[in-house]
This record gives sequence, structure tokens and C-alpha cells, in this order.
Amino acid sequence: MKKKIPFAIIYDFDGTLAHGNMQERDFIPAVGTNTDAFWKEVSELTSSHKADNILMYMKLMLDKANASSVKVTKNDFKAFGKKLSFFEGILPYENNGTRENGWFDRIDQYGKESGLKVEHYIVSSGIREMIEGTKIAKKFKEIYASSFFYDHHGIAVWPALAINYTTKTQYLFRINKGYLDVSDSNINRYVPEEKRPIPFSNMIYIGDGDTDIPCFRLVKDRGGYSIAVYRPNARGAKSKSKHLIDDGRVNFIARADYRNNSPIDRMVKGIIDKIQHEEYMKGFRL
Repeated sequence: MKKKIPFAIIYDFDGTLAHGNMQERDFIPAVGTNTDAFWKEVSELTSSHKADNILMYMKLMLDKANASSVKVTKNDFKAFGKKLSFFEGILPYENNGTRENGWFDRIDQYGKESGLKVEHYIVSSGIREMIEGTKIAKKFKEIYASSFFYDHHGIAVWPALAINYTTKTQYLFRINKGYLDVSDSNINRYVPEEKRPIPFSNMIYIGDGDTDIPCFRLVKDRGGYSIAVYRPNARGAKSKSKHLIDDGRVNFIARADYRNNSPIDRMVKGIIDKIQHEEYMKGFRL
């Protein structure tokens, strides 16, 4: 049996697959504040302490939860994640009386029929435990996201891992080189390009904004494909994404609509077709 071509799709989470920031759906209201006030306080803490924005929002989550007697165990975070909603087409849906598969199953099947082994990954500044509680968590080979350290009672007490817009690129190299465990320090070892499990040319990175620019550029500059998505029907969202095309940061932009035959559906399938064709043509090269 012919070995399948390795292929990875890497996603940001908030604003890319799911609506808004995951903390805003239920967690922030549960701790007795509102979205604007929470993020304003995060900004003030970041500025006054010259701190990392991700670390500050994670610490503030714990502080607010403690002050409001809101439980913050892994299961509690997963429970918040269960309530997150996704853009159209991510989950199975009805289309004129026909049941359509969700995005991941459709792309997996299309890849399989084209001789590709499709793997999905998350690289996000959001909370891993919340993502692990979602309906789509099992679709990903790895979820790289910010996470907490838990004490002997199982209570979150401190950030264990904070992923910001620049450190995101580390995880693309982990996927590229095959060092998927975040504690594996071999990530900095030299690995010849031909021995890397998933070449950058067989990657797609999908994100929704400026914080994804380092990943957009890394994947695109190394021969892969970057797609910026924008919220459908949101004023100014398309034009904001368009500057990423104009600045050479991404290959394509598309609305965050993952239904069958949508623009992003056709883009990804077209890239799969291209990779399949290039692999086929290698057999005719001297």
C-alpha cells in the first residue's frame, strides 16, 4: 500500500473556529464582571507591570474566580468549553434536508481520497482546558494552548503554559519536526528537511488577525499556505483581513464559513489537489 502524504492544518481557535474569546462566553459573567471591564483590567496590569498579556489575563482569571468563589478545576474549565459555539459548517448541519458532515470529517475524507493523511492541530493563546471540553476536541492530534498548573486539590493556582503571538511559531516547528510533546527540548535539534515528518509545504495555517501574523508568515514563507478568516456579516471585517493579503502575510482570505463548497472549503480542497498533483509529478522527474 502506498504511503499517504502527510498534511497538517493548524488553526488558531478564538475568532477562527469559535465565536469571540472563549473567556467571554460564560467565565467572565460567572466571576461577576463584564467583558470590557475584564480586558481593560488586563491591559492595565500588562502595562503597569510590563508583563506578558497572556500571563496577566490568566492570573486575572484566577484572581476573579477566587474572589467570586467560582471553582476552577480542569473539569470546571471543560464545562465552560462545552458551551462554546462555532462558525457554520464546523459541526454537522442540515442542508436542504440532507445531513452534511462537519468540517473535519469532510476534509479528512477528501484528503484520504486524494492520498493524503490529514492531521488537525490547534495553536492558540486561549485556555487548553476549555478547548478540551468542546465538541470538536477529539478532532485534533494536539491542542497547543495556554494552560494552568493545579494543586493537590485539583484547583488551578498558576499559569503552567502561556502561548502568545510570537511563541506560537514554536509549535509549528514541533509539528514540522515531529517533537509534539511540549516538554521535549529536542525541538532545537537540527533535522534535515527530508527527514521532517510534515514539511511546511504540506501545511495550512488558518487564523483571524494580527496576532497570527508570525505564524502566517512562517508557513507562507516556507512554502505552505496561510488563510486569514473573518467573521461573516461583521462590518469592516473583510477589509481588515484584506490588508494581510496586501502586505504579503497570507495567501488567501475567506469568511469563517466552513460549510461544504464555501470559499474556504474550496481553497483547502484545492490545496490538497495541488499537493497530490505535485507528489504525482515527482514520479516523472529524472
